[in-house]
Amino acid sequence: MVERNAPRGVAELAGKSAGERIRYFRERAGISRPVLGGLTGRSAEWVKAVEKGRLKVPRLPLLLRIAEVLEVADLSDLTGDQRLSVASFGKARHESLDAVGRALTDYMLQPPDAEPVPAPVLAARADEAWGLWHGAARQRTAVSVVLPALLRDARDSARRLDGNDRRSALRTLAQAYHLTQLFLSFQPRPDLIMLCVDRAMQAAQDADDPAAIAAAAWYMNHVFRDATEHAQTRTDLALSAARLLSPGESAEHLALHGLLQLACALSYAKTGREGEAWRYWDTASVAARSLGAGYAHPRLIFGPGMTDAYAVTMYTDLMRGGSAVRAANQLDVAAMPSTTRRSFHLIESARARSLCTRSSRPDPVAIISLLELARDESPDTARFNLFTRSWAAQAAVRGDTAVRERARGFAVSIGIAL
Repeated sequence: MVERNAPRGVAELAGKSAGERIRYFRERAGISRPVLGGLTGRSAEWVKAVEKGRLKVPRLPLLLRIAEVLEVADLSDLTGDQRLSVASFGKARHESLDAVGRALTDYMLQPPDAEPVPAPVLAARADEAWGLWHGAARQRTAVSVVLPALLRDARDSARRLDGNDRRSALRTLAQAYHLTQLFLSFQPRPDLIMLCVDRAMQAAQDADDPAAIAAAAWYMNHVFRDATEHAQTRTDLALSAARLLSPGESAEHLALHGLLQLACALSYAKTGREGEAWRYWDTASVAARSLGAGYAHPRLIFGPGMTDAYAVTMYTDLMRGGSAVRAANQLDVAAMPSTTRRSFHLIESARARSLCTRSSRPDPVAIISLLELARDESPDTARFNLFTRSWAAQAAVRGDTAVRERARGFAVSIGIAL
């Protein structure tokens, strides 16, 4: 979601109802009622009724989607209810954020007589760091220990090595920036995230490596998608990177080609363009299955399990609650070779169950159970997830009595002050 200074306290919002605030932000974003309705799975008449106060403020999952579409970073700006402010929608801050941030912006050069770290040594260190990201329950804490030195040494070696060694160091440097972006995700430093994605793409291009460029495009697509950038911008980047690959020549290129099709699918789902979303998902799924049932890219984890898991995210973004829950019920999360992925997709399954459908209402017991499983799998992933923080904070204060105490304990366990 875009970080911007919301006009809290300005004359336009003082004393306004939630419906009037939604209208204010909708008009500020230049979005019509039919478009907002389409992107949230509702009609233009429904949007009008909310804005006019004829309907109550939507429940939290739908309210989160409206905030996302309208680029509102704090729910209290959208509703006027301070109880939905920092505790429920605020971003967590890791204890090592400042240290990693300093390493990212440290331009100190090594002494001229210091030998650059050899490219194979750098690559091995990057592999170890990726192993920590996917294997440690507290992956942010684990990688924060090795990231500063990896960034410094990869940057220095990429500057001073020559030929193929330099290209290898540049590939490692791009991977170090990707890891840093993952560490920074859902923390209050969007400026550093943009720095990471730009530097990673530059390093990949300097390496003149199609696979490195494709990976950089995947991570850049994440940032565009979270910033609600226009879908065409995201897909143009992904598809231009995909055209550099030779998917018929290697498993890695095929995996990266499928990954970029998945990036397009997620982008279109985010903006409600269902037909295009599933067309690209189908292409990604074919690529994943052709790699074999047990395949998963060692860093990017692309494979059949990943495409199936992201189908839950797509159905949820498209506000198709029943389909999202059915897809979630088919997942074998335990088979995913990544702690943080397992946790994330458990949270997405909970998010799917938070949607209202014509035939059912959200099941708070199922939601808190899935969130507890996600936390037990990876406390860091649960702590830094915006849906998790928002749902837990609300359920702990005024949720269903069947889960309120569990939600309170859960909220405290992921660092929310109640």
